[in-house]
Parts: sequence; structure tokens; C-alpha cells
Amino acid sequence: MKLTRALTPLGLALVASGGLTGCAEETAARAALSPPQNAEYLGVQTLLLDNNTASFIVRMRGARDRSDVVAYARCAAAQYTLIRGYGFAQHVRTNVRRSGDVWEGDGGFVISPDIPAGMRNLDAEVIVDDCREQGIPTV
Repeated sequence: MKLTRALTPLGLALVASGGLTGCAEETAARAALSPPQNAEYLGVQTLLLDNNTASFIVRMRGARDRSDVVAYARCAAAQYTLIRGYGFAQHVRTNVRRSGDVWEGDGGFVISPDIPAGMRNLDAEVIVDDCREQGIPTV
């Protein structure tokens, strides 16, 4: 399987030769957009599910749509990956719901010192740098 780098609003993501799919495709479609101007990031709760799998529950106000919530979860996951001494994260899923003006996301990620097999791989260092540039908080 050939891995290539694809530019997303959160930096470079490693993708399989089949191209962007799922959440990565959605994120790439927003590449020209900046983060929401009136976003209020309400915090991250990290749940370690096993040694290499974690869930990040993020809450925010002012999201334009689910992709803003997914971006927040990715930023949290990327920083956590670096904290653990690893270099890569693989996005498994992010469930998003909205209650009034508060959006909540529950993102599942596998963290790894090496590039994991799969199509939703993130270079944690690049993602964290871009999150900081955009003003999206990390863990």
C-alpha cells in the first residue's frame, strides 16, 4: 500500500493510495475555510480505552457544522499522541451531536509510534502545529 500526504486544514494527513475518504474528504473540502470566528472551546475529556486507543470527548459552542467538532477532536488526539511519545494517530470515528448551541464530539483514535495501516492516518506533530496556528486548542 502506498501512502501519500494530503493537505488538510489541520496540516498534512497520510492517506492510502485510494485517496481521501470519509472524514478526511470532508476536511479537505473545507481547506479554504478558517476556523469559526465565534468558537468557544469548552474542553476535552480523554478516556484511555487501552494502551493505544483513546476517546476524546470535546464540547464547543459556535461550530458551523460537524466538521468543526471533528477538527477539535483531531487537535486533542494529535497533542495526546505527542504527550505519549508517539508520532501518529489513526482516526477511527467521531460521533457528533448537538444540544441547543453546544456541540459535542466523541472521537476515537488509535495512537502509534509508526504509521499504522489504514487510510485515516495523521502526522501528530504537523497537526498540532497547524491547530496552534488556527487557534484550535489541544489537550
